[in-house]
Amino acid sequence: MDAIVLLKDDHKTVEKLFKEFEKAGENAHKHKRDIADKVIRELTVHTWIEEKIFYPAARKAVPDTTDHVLESVEEHHVVLWMLSELAGLDPADERFDAKMTVLMENVRHHVEEEEEEWFPEVRKAMGRNRLTELGEEMTAAKADAPNDPLQVPSARE
Repeated sequence: MDAIVLLKDDHKTVEKLFKEFEKAGENAHKHKRDIADKVIRELTVHTWIEEKIFYPAARKAVPDTTDHVLESVEEHHVVLWMLSELAGLDPADERFDAKMTVLMENVRHHVEEEEEEWFPEVRKAMGRNRLTELGEEMTAAKADAPNDPLQVPSARE
């Protein structure tokens, strides 16, 4: 699987979790906690492999994407802190749903920018073979990703 397909699959996985959260009942606290925990894990791993492998390769292949990459890293920073806050927040807390809603808005914006604005440029510049190599590297790196969102580099910068 090539790197961009892998990232888009991750995006789809998270979007399904978001939709499941949106459909959960107002008092479905345990279910919402389970969904939030899955979202935290998925996004932590996803941001880890993007920052460690994909973003540096994208910047090298398409120097014009540098601004997009830097903006994406800043968006990661915000998302990772929100994830860390969600991890410690009781789903019955009145802020839980609001925090999750703001997280979803941020992630959806981020995904749209990546997929529509600069993934096509990266695909064109890298080609199938290089993207497949990156995809394999990223798949392997998922096993080494931290569980704590604050261990992703952009969370600390």
